[in-house]
Amino acid sequence: MKSLIVEDKEYIRKGLINLLELIDKDIEIIGECESVKDAVVVANACKPDLIFLDINLTDGTGFDFLDQTEHLNFKVIFITAYEEYALQALKIGAVDYLLKPVDVDELTIALEKIGNLSIATQKQQIKTVKQVLNNDNDTLILSLHDAFQIIDLKDLMYCESDKGYTTFYLSNGKKHLASKSLKEFEEQLNQHSFTRPHQSFIVNLKYIEKYDKSGTIYLKNGIKIPVSTRKKESFVKRLFTWNKK
Repeated sequence: MKSLIVEDKEYIRKGLINLLELIDKDIEIIGECESVKDAVVVANACKPDLIFLDINLTDGTGFDFLDQTEHLNFKVIFITAYEEYALQALKIGAVDYLLKPVDVDELTIALEKIGNLSIATQKQQIKTVKQVLNNDNDTLILSLHDAFQIIDLKDLMYCESDKGYTTFYLSNGKKHLASKSLKEFEEQLNQHSFTRPHQSFIVNLKYIEKYDKSGTIYLKNGIKIPVSTRKKESFVKRLFTWNKK
């Protein structure tokens, strides 16, 4: 079975390859990609039978990749680092997925299940997942100290993390503190107009007024957000990609 790994973290790709060799399944890894753009090119050229697909990639999502390769026939096993994002939708759709770090037993089970599944059946399952995500895609439910707060994502300007807590700042001036790290919200928010330019911040691209190339984002309300050195390139790419939509 010709397989393509689409994952933006090299150590996850290498770890998955090692596990596949350990399992000794009849799987040939024909390529590794870390972006939607590269994965589309490789998939069209090599026509894989199976794709291990990360949900959140450097220039988009795994679903963006699937939209651009609908004409191809392959099976998919999703990979995700976050239990809270999309897992409910994946479960509803009965789609196979692996949580990072990938467990060898879970990988074995996923491969067995995918081997007995037709491509047509899985495409329908993935369609169900996308419908669930789209129907519940515009709000975020925060578990606060004494209540559940529903946030309309179009009103969320930015999030700031501090010592395992995350503060959500809204355009109306309100803010909400959740007792979870920024990482636990990142993948869900990145499916919208959000990006993470710094380990302590996630920003809504819609509220950016200016980006100083020295490494500072200026929001429309005057707030300044830093861009870390290692994230400058990916942030600028994300900004321009989003702006073209």
